[in-house]
Amino acid sequence: MQPVKKSVRPWLARLLWLAAAAWLGCATAARAAEPWAAEVRQLASHTPGPAGTRVEVAVGSLDPRLKLAPCARITPYVPAAARLWGRTHVGLRCDEGARWNVFVPVTVQVFAKAWAATQALPPGTVLQAGHLQQQEVDLAAQASPVIRRPEAAIGRTLARALRPGQAVREADLKARQWFAAGDIVRVVTVGAGFSISTSGQALSPGVEGRDAKVRVDGGRIVSGRATAAHRVEVAL
Repeated sequence: MQPVKKSVRPWLARLLWLAAAAWLGCATAARAAEPWAAEVRQLASHTPGPAGTRVEVAVGSLDPRLKLAPCARITPYVPAAARLWGRTHVGLRCDEGARWNVFVPVTVQVFAKAWAATQALPPGTVLQAGHLQQQEVDLAAQASPVIRRPEAAIGRTLARALRPGQAVREADLKARQWFAAGDIVRVVTVGAGFSISTSGQALSPGVEGRDAKVRVDGGRIVSGRATAAHRVEVAL
C-alpha cells in the first residue's frame, strides 16, 4: 500500500491547489461585483490634484470575518479624518434595512508629470540638470510632495538614495540653511489681508522649514519660519 500512497499524494495536492485557486477566484470575482464597489471607486476618483493628473482607484475588500445584516441601501462616504490619497479607506453605511457602519480599504493613485532620477543616485549627491528627467509618477505613492520644477532641486543635496526613475520628493533633499545666527534678516509678519516687514538679528540658524528666533527693534524676540534667504515669516 505504501507505493500507492506516494503516487496518489501529488495528485491529491494538485486537486486541493486547484480547488483553492477556484475558490479564491470566485471570492475575488464576488468582491469585484459588490454593488457598492463601483460607487466607492467613483467617489474616490474625484480626488483633487494638479492640472493634467490621471487618477486610478483600486477598491479592496471588507474583512471576511464581518457578518453584516442584509442592507437595501449602502451609502459610501469619506470619513472626516481620511484623505483620498494613497492608501486610505472609505466608509460604508447602511441606510436602509439595517444599522451598521464599516470601512473598506482603498488605494488612490494620482499620476502626473514630475521630475525623477535618470540614474541611481547615492546620498550626498548634489543634483545637476543631467540627473533629472520629467516623467509620469504617482504623486500619492508617498506623503512627501514631488518636485514639480527642476530649479527647486538643482543644486540641492540628496538626503537619501534614489533609484533610476524614482520621483524626487521634498523629503529626499537636505534642508537648506537660509541664514546663520548673527545675520541681519527681514522679518515679515503676515495676517489676514496684510503684512508688516521689519529687520532684525537672527539668534539661531535659519534652516528651511524650521522656526528661528530673531531680535527685532526694541530688543523684542520673535519666532518665525525661515522661508527664504535672510527671510523669516511670522504668522498671526
